[in-house]
Amino acid sequence: MSASDQGRDGPLGRPSGDESARPAVAPYQKHQIILITAVALGLYVVVRLLPTGSNVNHMDFRMEGKGTLEFCDPANPQFIPVVAVRSPVVMTLQSDHTPAKDEPVEFTLTLRTASGKPIGPADLLVAHTRKLHLLVVDPTLSDYQHIHPEPGRRDGEWNFSLTPGRAGLYRVFADFTPVATQRGLYASADFTVPGAVATVVTNADTTYQEHGYNFELVLPPVLRAGQPTMLRFRIASQGAVKERVPLEPVMGAFAHLVAFDESRSGFAHLHPVENDLTKPPDPVHPELSFRLTIPAAGRYVIWAQVKIDKKEIFAPYWVDVLP
Repeated sequence: MSASDQGRDGPLGRPSGDESARPAVAPYQKHQIILITAVALGLYVVVRLLPTGSNVNHMDFRMEGKGTLEFCDPANPQFIPVVAVRSPVVMTLQSDHTPAKDEPVEFTLTLRTASGKPIGPADLLVAHTRKLHLLVVDPTLSDYQHIHPEPGRRDGEWNFSLTPGRAGLYRVFADFTPVATQRGLYASADFTVPGAVATVVTNADTTYQEHGYNFELVLPPVLRAGQPTMLRFRIASQGAVKERVPLEPVMGAFAHLVAFDESRSGFAHLHPVENDLTKPPDPVHPELSFRLTIPAAGRYVIWAQVKIDKKEIFAPYWVDVLP
């Protein structure tokens, strides 16, 4: 073979640019590629079939049309009109016997999406140390209870017990955060305690005393609807010499405020601006700040919940909101 022939052809006499000059893939290599591909596809299918922990997704909490409850941003607390709008969650209550004043009663609460999917523990995030908060209030707004149900035997069922302090139509607001949305959602249901509804005098008062302590809610000179407001909650021991207030965290905060309107159309669940538990307020004169926007004028009650020396205390404050 001449030198010119070697320049045109490869060492085996084939053109050097010919694809056939490349070595062929061995049969065992093809089998390895097929096997790896099959294993990868199998793993993908298995992962897709594994339970995610929640049986509902983001779309299960979406509703079309006007008058639907929107997801709520916990960083911007406001009054939530739960009753006046449609919630994507259906909530029902069933008691073991007819509720009676001053007698304990067991309830089974059921949470389902609008399409009927049960909402159980795996479907909710922990918010303020609990997955489900119940805000229970009587028609006079003078009996308020904050309850945390426990999961029931069936998915979507939650059990709790309470003792009604008054007669009339009680309203139960549920406050929770679905895993699928990671935004706060709400629902409500009612139950009746037989008997005549008592008349309660609701004078506006921003002070309250219990267990040897003064609790004060400091409001602006005028509280107007639609305007963001900063509320201040102060605690002090009674007596001339002020002593240390053994304030303890409750549900991941040093205090909670819950506001209801007279018609119980909704509520606002507030947490203090000072949310770092490693930096407690002043031990003798503790003070906490709360942001609130109330959309409509009227009379409201704001309940404060604190824990002092292992005792939970609920302090009510009646306030008037001007147009």
